[in-house]
Amino acid sequence: MTPTEQLVTHKVLLVDDDDAVRAMMKATLERKGFDLVAVSSVTEALRHITTESFDVLITDLHMPNPSDGFAVVTAMRHSQPDALTLIVSGYPDVQSAMAAILLEADEIIVKPFEVGRLAELVREKMNTRKPAVRLEKERVGVILQRSITAIVEDWLVRAKQSRELNHLPLNDSERTGHLPKLVEDLVVRLSRPSSTKDSDAISSDAAIAHGKLRYLQGYTPAMLVHESRILQVTLFGTLQSNLSFLDFSLLLPDVMTIADEVDAQLTQSMDGYMKVMQKVAAA
Repeated sequence: MTPTEQLVTHKVLLVDDDDAVRAMMKATLERKGFDLVAVSSVTEALRHITTESFDVLITDLHMPNPSDGFAVVTAMRHSQPDALTLIVSGYPDVQSAMAAILLEADEIIVKPFEVGRLAELVREKMNTRKPAVRLEKERVGVILQRSITAIVEDWLVRAKQSRELNHLPLNDSERTGHLPKLVEDLVVRLSRPSSTKDSDAISSDAAIAHGKLRYLQGYTPAMLVHESRILQVTLFGTLQSNLSFLDFSLLLPDVMTIADEVDAQLTQSMDGYMKVMQKVAAA
């Protein structure tokens, strides 16, 4: 450590619900010259983030619930985007299981670790840190809107790989049916103001027409359910591919809306399917 580095005091917010671990980390980091604010809960951490400025955030991931620390990291990223953020976890597979968090955090540290080394790591990263280029965050609906073509293409690939669906001799246009319009209807619902978005699902003429088409094509009700499940998997896969653009503060309600709307579309498609079936049976 150079004399210049010793003169630099970095303010650190330390968040850990384990009293012994928190005390040990606080004492070590303070001895290394850091200015520490140590708290034991997400609520305390959020209060400090909104009222004080920090150079570094070090937070446990599980406090006491899994991924509680992610809420702290997300809040810091939104409030103080230039702060260095480190996540500490006792889970040995955290590097793979929580890889997505790296888009919000700068590094994940797996327990057990040498506390003295933590101080060195923080100082090294602060001394070499460059201002991060922050991507403009987008709502789920915006991402899905610009990805409709890719969603349909990805869904088609998955559908063709399904033994339950691909035995029917359909071309690509016939196989996708009204899927593009169903995704557009979903985007419309996601674009609603938050006060109305969670109300009743959109009445979708496309979903009803899709169900009628599927009956004429030889689909069974089970196949309708299966392709709807593939649509949900495809939509969430699209979000996974766009994590760096996602506004995490609004992610959960939008994901819940996706699940509800896809389920509502399936219900309407099934209704259209049954009406055609009954009409044919009565003829």
